[in-house]
Amino acid sequence: MARPEKVRLGEILVQEKLLSEEQLNQALADQKRTGRKLGRVFVENGFVTEEQISGALARQLNIPYINLKFYNISDAMVRLLPETAARRFRALVLEDRTDALLVGVSDPTDLFAYDEIARLLKKTVELAVVNETEVLHTIDRIYRRTGEITDFAREVEADIGDAFVDFGAALGTLAANPGLEEAPVVKLLQSVFDDATQVRASDIHIEPQEGRLQIRFRIDGVLHLQTEADIKIATPLALRLKLMADLDISEKRLPQDGRFAMKVKNQRIDVRISTMPTQFGESVVMRLLNQAGNTLRLESIGMPRPMLERFRAIVRRPNGLVLVTGPTGSGKTTTLYSALAELNSVEKKLITVEDPVEYRLQGINQVQVNDKIELSFARVLRSALRQDPDIVLVGEMRDQETAQIGLRAAMTGHLVLSTLHTNDAASTPLRLMDMGVPRYMVGGSLQAVLAQRLVRVICESCSTVCQPTPPEHAWLRAELGDFVEQAQFFHGKGCSHCNGTGYRGRTGVYELLEMTRAVTDAANHPDPSHFLKVAHAEMKGETLRRHAVQLAVQGRTTIGEAMRISNQMDD
Repeated sequence: MARPEKVRLGEILVQEKLLSEEQLNQALADQKRTGRKLGRVFVENGFVTEEQISGALARQLNIPYINLKFYNISDAMVRLLPETAARRFRALVLEDRTDALLVGVSDPTDLFAYDEIARLLKKTVELAVVNETEVLHTIDRIYRRTGEITDFAREVEADIGDAFVDFGAALGTLAANPGLEEAPVVKLLQSVFDDATQVRASDIHIEPQEGRLQIRFRIDGVLHLQTEADIKIATPLALRLKLMADLDISEKRLPQDGRFAMKVKNQRIDVRISTMPTQFGESVVMRLLNQAGNTLRLESIGMPRPMLERFRAIVRRPNGLVLVTGPTGSGKTTTLYSALAELNSVEKKLITVEDPVEYRLQGINQVQVNDKIELSFARVLRSALRQDPDIVLVGEMRDQETAQIGLRAAMTGHLVLSTLHTNDAASTPLRLMDMGVPRYMVGGSLQAVLAQRLVRVICESCSTVCQPTPPEHAWLRAELGDFVEQAQFFHGKGCSHCNGTGYRGRTGVYELLEMTRAVTDAANHPDPSHFLKVAHAEMKGETLRRHAVQLAVQGRTTIGEAMRISNQMDD
């Protein structure tokens, strides 16, 4: 393949009628003012998509366009190019064609990049066009920090040496000095956080076991082993993390909770940390909250459109209680904050009472409860209601007192949003009554209950048709009847994009119970079974199980995931 020619991206897009002259001139002005790449300006201004730019460049230069989402990438091939060069030139080695290497680049008109890539690879290079966003995602996934983490763990072990049994002053200096940025324990933790962010981990688990320390990441709700190291490094890691979170480093016998913030790849990461003494040392679990990357929108959480419109209308009411229910880790807080983000405006005062504060939103007054100083949910909620709020978010209805205060607030002109741990929407009003809340308060204040779960989404890069097993077929027939014979189901074969799991990402599964007049009247009936009958009739079959089955029919999740949700409902 000949060395590519320099072409003008703007002129190509105008020629292909993807861009107007006015848009080109505006983008050029923006580029001059901000210094951003012209292609990025086009995309961020909404003039064209990355796919349109890539397709236009491929046609102009007569080279292939490759959609990386559907390309089974070889990690070994990609690693032929050093990570620094791959990031700098937005380039990936895709294929060895014997006499040449096929390299995907986001900007095939960059002649300097072409020459440098050919020099580094020491082989003839053939170009293909790929999307920049997909290139960066692939680089983050493939250039993992596993080897680096192992090396740093060995450095920490070497620094500790044989003095592990007497770690006092020496270990305290190693782990605690805030200025030791080059200390192995600091570099090890930075690499762990970098790697966790690259693979979209929600949690990091640092767990001392007999004779070894294991570090695991939770990705899409499932734990994956990242690395194992010598047990000697468990104490300095825990010490350093406790210092970062302002915890008591001398206390190793009691659990502690805290939080800290750090920058990873120019992104602000809020870290919630929990320590717990175990048989072989302190176990540390960290929840990662990417504040920069969180665009909280109700459209993005996976709620069906008709249900979304009903839920939106409910949370825009001036008063009442709206509950989101489900087990720990089912996305309740994300749903509530997505609603808050829509309701947030300069005309309304919003107060949240949480333990802990998970997301930080501009313009909202957020309070974290602290039981150590008797700053409980109930106490903060009472004070919050004296602050003249329009909307109050209570992190969790943990007890009768908090529930009653929240319901009274809902009766006196406030919109109250909160969560409760129940199995489904219909049982939630009964749970409030079991907590000791009077029936009339539940019937008069509760507006709606949204129950939810999370299911894993099939990796779109390796999604393929599959046949249900006999047990799956029987279960589907019970849910879908004869339609099961017409439906097509999918699963992920496993590929480089999903690390062989067949899944990439998660989405929500929902059911909504609105407290209509009939449901409210049933709430005042002494027979719980009567209420459940009326509530289920009101929901018209739009249950968590039905939504999960619909996602399987749509090819978004597997039959196994839908059955898992169903089994949770049967427990």
